[in-house]
Amino acid sequence: MEVHISESWKTILKEEFENEYFQKLVGFIKEEYTKYTCYPKGKEIFAAFDHASFDKIKVVIIGQDPYHGENQANGLCFSVHDGIKHPPSLINIFKEIETDLGNPYPKSGNLEKWANQGVLLINATLTVRAHEAGSHQRKGWEQFTDAVIQKISEQKEHVVFLLWGGFAKKKGAKIDNGKHHILTSGHPSPLSANRGYWFGNKHFSKTNEYLKSIGKPAIEW
Repeated sequence: MEVHISESWKTILKEEFENEYFQKLVGFIKEEYTKYTCYPKGKEIFAAFDHASFDKIKVVIIGQDPYHGENQANGLCFSVHDGIKHPPSLINIFKEIETDLGNPYPKSGNLEKWANQGVLLINATLTVRAHEAGSHQRKGWEQFTDAVIQKISEQKEHVVFLLWGGFAKKKGAKIDNGKHHILTSGHPSPLSANRGYWFGNKHFSKTNEYLKSIGKPAIEW
């Protein structure tokens, strides 16, 4: 697996790519993609980084695993390819945007337009075996994505981190809350949302209010 990633990130993550754990991870991923159907496609594994270059990052959203259904995962957390049925968590994200901002519910679940505006949509684990949730966890991806979050925290200022659910909140330990704006809520999954932990968090309007307050353009959600 060649690391297809934008040049701005290559420089920032050079040490990680050269680290022994990452070399072992590459070996594991190569073998998995050879033996099994895995998602996302190889060229999309680092799509989150390709769409949101390091210098452009304004917002970070942290997911857990890529979708493991056929043709769903596209390398951006919570996002699916054009024409693919929206998974339940994504439906709840769009519903919250509807009530928070008044934006109409979109036809496409592809979140590339967010990423292109500087929203890093990163899963903690960047790959998964088809129909086997969590199958690529604890192989090195978590260490890599921890390092990504830490480098953003250390080398940038005034980034908005949206931490949805317990898993993302744990990742928040890597973020300097004195330099960055952190918003937390329950996860958009039906289990959490239906218990009242997601709807009404207004994270999308709050993010834009903060960005405007520091002189940065709002995100077109």
